Amino acid sequence: METQKCLSLFLPSSPFPTVSSGPPLAHMQAKKRYLLVSFGACLLLLFYLGGVQFRQLASKSPSSSSSSSLSPAHLRSDLKDQGSPPIRRRWPVWISPLRNYVGTEDGRSDEEEEEEDAQLAVNPGLSPRERREIKENVYKNRKCRMETCFDLSLCQRNGFKVYAYPLQKGEKISESYQKIINIIEDSRYYTSDPRQACLFVLSIDTLDRDQLSFQYVHNVKTKIQSLPLWNNGRNHLIFNLYSGTWPDYTEDLGFDIGQAMLAKASISMDNFRPNFDVSIPLFSKDHPQKGGERGWLMYNNVPPTRKYLLVFKGKRYLTGIGSETRNALYHVHNGEDIILLTTCKHGKDWEKHKDARCDKDNEEYEKAAVL
Repeated sequence: METQKCLSLFLPSSPFPTVSSGPPLAHMQAKKRYLLVSFGACLLLLFYLGGVQFRQLASKSPSSSSSSSLSPAHLRSDLKDQGSPPIRRRWPVWISPLRNYVGTEDGRSDEEEEEEDAQLAVNPGLSPRERREIKENVYKNRKCRMETCFDLSLCQRNGFKVYAYPLQKGEKISESYQKIINIIEDSRYYTSDPRQACLFVLSIDTLDRDQLSFQYVHNVKTKIQSLPLWNNGRNHLIFNLYSGTWPDYTEDLGFDIGQAMLAKASISMDNFRPNFDVSIPLFSKDHPQKGGERGWLMYNNVPPTRKYLLVFKGKRYLTGIGSETRNALYHVHNGEDIILLTTCKHGKDWEKHKDARCDKDNEEYEKAAVL
C-alpha cells in the first residue's frame, strides 16, 4: 500500500474516475463544495447591497422627490393592483442641454445674441457699441424681484409712504406726467419727508422716450445719477408710456433704470419682471386726472346698463413690438357690445407688410364714428 501511494504521486492521473474513493478524495470534494457555496453567497450579497444603494440614490433624486406620484413604491403598488408586469425604468434624458457660456463677453453666445436682437428689434445697422448699450439698459437687472431689489424695511418702519421728488428749477414736464405727480401728492400715501418714504417717484419726465418726440427729455442719465437718494434705483418707481423710436421701437429708455421698478405700457413678456414691474395702460394727454360722475359699480348693476362693454379704436401695428397683441384683437370683436376697430395705415411703408385683413379693417375703421 505504501508503494502504491508513492507511485500515485508521480504517475499521471487517469481521465476516468477510479472505483475506490478514500477519505482524502472525499475531503477535497467537500472543500470544493464549500468554496462554491461561499462564492455564490458573496455574489448574492454584493448584488443585494448594490440594489439597496441604487434604490436609495433613486429615492433621493430631485425627480422622485418633486413628483411623489412617480415614485418606485407608488408604481409597484399600482402594478400590484392592476396585475400588469413591472415596468423597466430607463435613465432620464435631459431635454435642454447646458447653456453655452463660451462666446461673447457677457456670457451669451452668438446665436443667443441674434435672438435677443430680434426680440428687441435692434437695428442691425447700429454699431456694436450702440447695440451693446441698448441691450445693457434693457436686460440689466432683469432678475430683480421684491425680495432682492427692494428694501422692505423702509415700509415696515413708517408704513407705505410715497415721496415725489420736487421739480427742479428750469425743469419742464409733460401734462400727462404732471397728472401722475398731482395724483400722488393728493393721495393719503404721500409724504414730503424722504426719510419716511417707502417708495420714491422721480420728478424727471420719463413717459416719452422716443428721441423724435418733442417731449423727449435729454440727459436723463446724468440727472438721475446726481440724485442723492437714487441708490441705484432701489425702492424707486419709473413711469413710461413710449420707448424707442421709429422704425425699431425697442424698449430701451436711454438710461439705466438700475434696480428701480418699471410702470410701463406695452411692455413685452420677455422684459417684464413678475411681481416687480407694473403693466399700465397707454393713456393720452386728454385723459382726465380725476373721474367725473360716480361709477356704475356703485349701483352693482349686472349686467351693466351701458351699451358697450369694451371699445377700442386705434392703429394696428403690422410688425414690431405690440403687433402680436393688436393683430389678435379681431378675435374679441363681436360688433355688438365689444367694438375693436383697427387700421393698418401706420407708417410710410405699411403696404409692404399688408395682410389679408387690412382692407376690411381699414374700411370699418373709416366708417365708424368716433366712439
